This record gives sequence, structure tokens and C-alpha cells, in this order.
Amino acid sequence: MLEFYKKALLALLLLMVADALLAAFLVYQSYLTLTLLPAHESDVRWRYVPSTDIEQNGTSTIRIEDAQRDHLRFDFQLTDAASYPFVSAALQLDDGRGRLVQADWTNYNTITFVAKCAPASNAMVFALSIFDEKISRLGEFVSYRPPGTYFSCNQRGVPINLDITRLTIPDWWLLSRQLDLSHQSYKLDKVSKLVFGSGPSSPRHLPSHLEISELRLHGRDYGYIVWLAVILLASWSAFGIWFFRAYSSALISSMDSRLKKDLPLVAYRQLTLEPYKDKEKASILRFIATNYTDAELDLESVVTGSGANRTKVNEVLKTELGMTFTSYLNKLRLTEAARLLSEKSGAAIAEIAYSVGYGNVSYFNKLFKEEYGCTPKAFRTATQQDKPAAQSPSEPSVPPVDAQA
Repeated sequence: MLEFYKKALLALLLLMVADALLAAFLVYQSYLTLTLLPAHESDVRWRYVPSTDIEQNGTSTIRIEDAQRDHLRFDFQLTDAASYPFVSAALQLDDGRGRLVQADWTNYNTITFVAKCAPASNAMVFALSIFDEKISRLGEFVSYRPPGTYFSCNQRGVPINLDITRLTIPDWWLLSRQLDLSHQSYKLDKVSKLVFGSGPSSPRHLPSHLEISELRLHGRDYGYIVWLAVILLASWSAFGIWFFRAYSSALISSMDSRLKKDLPLVAYRQLTLEPYKDKEKASILRFIATNYTDAELDLESVVTGSGANRTKVNEVLKTELGMTFTSYLNKLRLTEAARLLSEKSGAAIAEIAYSVGYGNVSYFNKLFKEEYGCTPKAFRTATQQDKPAAQSPSEPSVPPVDAQA
């Protein structure tokens, strides 16, 4: 069994290490990052698109530094010509040939960037433009859902972290689409562009600028976690099945080995008794071998029954068997109990315990487990499973003590 436990421990350690490495890899893979700026780190194709209040008869102006692909920077100046003056610069997604693209960003939940602006303490707008199949018309961005929010900035740069799953759709857009103001839901499955623009508090008639850098989306792909759970469940289930099968096999092998080792001892010293020239020694061993099933048997009984003194009894057992009286008596009883358990499947555990000299079944169970490493019930199950292999028809079973006496 020791070899089995060594193998099982090694297999367990290897499984734990493999699962830990796999878990670290899959958990790492589940954290998603999509870079939009700088452009050379991005797999997403986009182009800058400016917008102003000119359609509302406004005169606000904007100029985007198109050459800058590592960050978005635009200079602007708002005027009061329009009722609601504004300017914006968008990263409009396309396929590199000028055709619109709708990106599925449902696995992402936050967007991060660094915002620099002048004048400082200027509240700016961030928004997404999302195609809605029920409302939107392709290419007509005013019909796209525009969930957005505000962010602050200054001349030194402010790190911004926004939850893109909890943006707000402005009232004016809902009213223009004749929708209830409570219709704030949207999906991130058809995003067409990201918009950065001026806010209601942006100063009028004052040259201003906004710079956006390190623009990235972040999210989780829980499919990796599901795969991890499936793989862990499968690997530990496989290990459990292997362990219990291997344990049963090792236990059966161990029981078989113990029986083969112990039964010659319980031959009940017959081969050793006959050639003894020492009559007193033979008398001691024969008396114990023929009376060990007596629950009342003790050292005094052996002294009385064999005619030898206590010292002689202890000396014989120590010399011949290397055991004390108690350990030898338990050895005989437990070995006979093991034989009965393997051969008499119909006998109750208590019946066998009483038949080999134990008046207390709990005490018998305790000693048996210490000797064989399992309970009598488990021992019987293991030996019954392996009974065809444990005893060949050509090998006669060891006769019980009363047949040899």
C-alpha cells in the first residue's frame, strides 16, 4: 500500500500543478483588452470624423490633427450661434476601404483613457454610436443609439475609467425618436463609433483643445472560466475514479499478500511443532494454537494448560516468533478472522469476531483495522471481488485449526 500512496501522492501533486498552470493561463486569457489608441497597437481599423453644430446653423469650429495616430487631439472653439453649440471628434470604425463596420463589444464593460484639455476643469462628453435594428437606418448616425456620459480633464491629464454598460441615452434623442424616456437599455453588439466632444459647460469664444490617449477597452470572456470549470471537473473526476480503482486494486493485492504471509503462521505452527525436541516449547505453542479462540484465554491460562512457567512462555514466544503473548494471540485471531471473512460471505462480522475469541465487536473492528488497514466489512468486499484470483482451484485452502489439532 505504501507504493500506491506514493504513486497517488505524486499523481495528485502533478494534477495540482497542471491545474494551477492551466487555471492561471485561462484566467489570464479571460481578461480582455482591446487597444484603440495608439493605432499601431490596435487591430481595429478606424478613421477620424469631425462634427459641429453647423446643421443647427451654428458656427462652432473644430480641427483634428489627422496625422497623429498615437492619440486623438482636436482644437475647437464654440460660439453662441446655435441653441446648443457643440463639436465632436469620432473614431468611426471601418474595414479599411471606407465601408462602415459594426463591432461586437459585448465582452467588454469598461473603457479607459487619459484626457488632457485646455481650459482646465472642462467637462467633456464621451458617447458610443450603436446601431439599433428596430430604430436605426444604416449610415444615418443620428438614428443610432448614443449612450454617453461626462468626464473631466485638465492640462496635465486625467486617467478616466468609464463603465460602458451603464451609459445614459440623452433625453433629446429619445424624444426625437418618440421613445419613452425610460428606454435606456442598449446592447454593445453593433458599435459603429466612439465620440468625444464638448460639454454644456465648455467655454464659448475661447480657443480650446482636447487630447485623448491610451484608449483601451477592457472586459472578461467568461467562456474561458466555463472551460476551466469543465476541465477541472473532468480532471478531478478522472483522478477520483483512477484513485478509487487503484486503491481497490492495491488493497486487494495487499490483502492477498497479507493472507499468504499470515496463513502459514496459522498453519497453526503445525510444521514447526512436530520437529520440536523441546517438549515444553511444543506444549506452549500447541496449547495457544488450539485454544486461541477461547475468549478467556490469557497468559495464566497458557501457564496452567502447558505446565510451563510465565518466563518460559514469554521466552518461547519472543525467540520463535518475536512477539509478546498478547500480540501473538491477536495475530492468530485476526488472521483466522481474515480467512473466515474471505471464505464465509454469509457470516456476520459479529459472529466471526465471537468465533475467534473477541467478546467485544468494536474492539475487534479496531484491532482489525490496525492490522489490515481497513474495516472487516471493507476487507470482505475487497477479497470477495478478487476471490477468483486470490485462490486458484489447484491450491487447497489451509485447513482450520480444529482439523489439524
